[in-house]
Amino acid sequence: MKQPVLTITLNPALDKTVTVEDFILGGLNRIKEWRMDAGGKGINVAKVLQNFSVDVTAWGLCAGRQGNVLTDTLSSLGIPNWFVQAKGETRTNLKIYVELTQEITELNEPGFTVDDDVLNQFLNRFETDVRQMSLVVLAGSLPKGIPPDFYGTLIRIANEVGVRTVLDADGEPFIHGIEAVPYAIKPNIHELESFFGESFRTDEEIIDAARRLIAKGIAYVAVSLGGEGSILVTEKEAIRAKPAPITPLSTVGAGDSMVAALIYCMMQGMSLEETARWSSAAGTVTALKPGTQVCTLAEVEDKLSSVNIWSILQKTTNSN
Repeated sequence: MKQPVLTITLNPALDKTVTVEDFILGGLNRIKEWRMDAGGKGINVAKVLQNFSVDVTAWGLCAGRQGNVLTDTLSSLGIPNWFVQAKGETRTNLKIYVELTQEITELNEPGFTVDDDVLNQFLNRFETDVRQMSLVVLAGSLPKGIPPDFYGTLIRIANEVGVRTVLDADGEPFIHGIEAVPYAIKPNIHELESFFGESFRTDEEIIDAARRLIAKGIAYVAVSLGGEGSILVTEKEAIRAKPAPITPLSTVGAGDSMVAALIYCMMQGMSLEETARWSSAAGTVTALKPGTQVCTLAEVEDKLSSVNIWSILQKTTNSN
């Protein structure tokens, strides 16, 4: 039986995106159109993988009526899901898109608080079923009540049964996750600089930092650079990808689309150069969409030729 990719979203959201012509602070603003999407980084990854015809299932935590809306939305998209119900209410994240300035303002709620019973329910099933997965994606923030090393705990459990993990988080969850040695990570440049407490001005400095993480046992480090593209690093290669300039409608989900494309390419056995091209194109296509809509396979394929790719050679020592 084909083993699915598992995405985990522990602090999901309903993303409500409203469009206004202009925004008047302290005044009346009339909404031209709006949309509601199931959101959260792991869920966004699942939506892209579903668009790419990858067998994917979404797990996580949710709460209240909003949580039921979220899981119903995933089911309507054809994404199998299992979410443990916590007390409280799943957050709604409001995104205001202003047509005049082409800017998005985000107002994110804190979300629910998790107790030990909910956390143990999730952990018990993960320990039992993770071996049935081909790969696990751990993405996004942690709600209150979950210890900051929880991603690290899940990564160690997956590693013990030989299941690869991809980590996309920041702050303490990222630091503890790195210590558990995931298979691949996708920090943005700010998260990478924060982790090391350094500033990186050149591609070579970014690659050096990525290789310090690879020395810990991580196989892939994909660093997103916003509009400047990305750098994908392994032990032996470093590929720079830069898409054609765009005016983004929303950057929400762009990094998640990169993660999904990275996974898709890994499963397809693509080269690092192809992977860099695909992941950059996926992030670009999603950034061109309003709200939290994500890219499709056909859209990414159409954008591949617009991504510039080049290899950055590493310094090596010949050991003949």
